[in-house]
Amino acid sequence: MPKIKTHRGAAKRFKKTGSGKIKRAKAFKSHILEKKSAKRKRNLRQGTLVSTADAQKVKRLIPYV
Repeated sequence: MPKIKTHRGAAKRFKKTGSGKIKRAKAFKSHILEKKSAKRKRNLRQGTLVSTADAQKVKRLIPYV
């Protein structure tokens, strides 16, 4: 059987944790930052987990990461 290719765009955006869950960065942190509060921007720095509904799709994109 041929190997599955890693989706390079997904590999740059997602990482696997030790338990196999998928980490991601939060959105809305790239521009138009003046009107966003400092508290909101500070909370956007922290990573979070991909929802369980989307995790299976993402795992298929990054099989070896």
